[in-house]
Amino acid sequence: MVVLGACAAWSLISAGAHDGRPEGVLLAILAVAAGYAAGRIGGVLLPVGTPCAAALAGLVLTVAVPHLAPGPRFAAPLGQAGATAGLLALSTGAACCAAWSAGNRAARPALGALAVAITVTAAVVGSMAGFVACAAVLLCSVATGRLRGRGPWLAGAAVTVAAATGLTWALAGDSVPEGPSDALAGQLTGHRIELWRDALRLARDHPALGVGPGRFGELSTAATGIAAPDGRPHSAPLQLAAEQGVVGVVLLAAGFCWVLYALWRSPRPTPVVLTAAAALTVLAVVATVGNALSFSAVAVGAGLLAGLATARPPAEEPTCERQDVPVWDDRLTP
Repeated sequence: MVVLGACAAWSLISAGAHDGRPEGVLLAILAVAAGYAAGRIGGVLLPVGTPCAAALAGLVLTVAVPHLAPGPRFAAPLGQAGATAGLLALSTGAACCAAWSAGNRAARPALGALAVAITVTAAVVGSMAGFVACAAVLLCSVATGRLRGRGPWLAGAAVTVAAATGLTWALAGDSVPEGPSDALAGQLTGHRIELWRDALRLARDHPALGVGPGRFGELSTAATGIAAPDGRPHSAPLQLAAEQGVVGVVLLAAGFCWVLYALWRSPRPTPVVLTAAAALTVLAVVATVGNALSFSAVAVGAGLLAGLATARPPAEEPTCERQDVPVWDDRLTP
């Protein structure tokens, strides 16, 4: 709550300094907090039913909601591919967490089949990024069954996200060699790279407070060069760097590191913890090159999965059997 409160407070400070619009940031923070609270409660009351219902809800939202389902109207390079991939990855992670949480081993294959069905659905609806993300989460979840330690794998998740963020900043700053840069630009589209360059330029010009939340679209020349601009650079770290300065990026990193720390200390089984970490890591990587976190459904799903994986059972009342209370008999003590 301290980290989320600091994120909300800093967005208001940055907005007040440059006449920004912090409503979107505050809504995302509220969505994460609500999802996390629901996950903590559901993880205690229904440790299997809650993640299973969350997985089904994510699948239905992806397919049924027009603003998330891939299709011809979103075939443009800056469509909703990131949100679709992120939500599908979270749904796959929730299904795998439900499978590992099931005490009845007979139920695990059915829940595992749900995760496979979500992965196949991603390919059927045409979301190749979602298919790759779901496959990565599914493979990581299968591998966690043989793992015991958490620390090295959670540290690896942090390194993966840091590497993805560094690559994004390197592409924005023209620090990548020409050959790999051209190959990545072909996959990410040149217009997206131009948006990143504008974000990095704004971050360098306003390193302390940024230009204010919601003002990137007004100051970016690349953002106004498309038919339907959305005013975002399609990279969460670069957007925060441009709109909220260095402090915004530090708070974003602190939030992700806190999630990894909470997962490390979680009382849930290790496969559940590492599966959730894999899904959240995939979402973080997608958010470095896409616009996934701008959708409330994705923010709620991320908080929900983190809450499910860190839920703690209620403390049991102490009983006489657990206390060092002497047992007295009928004999008189001299």
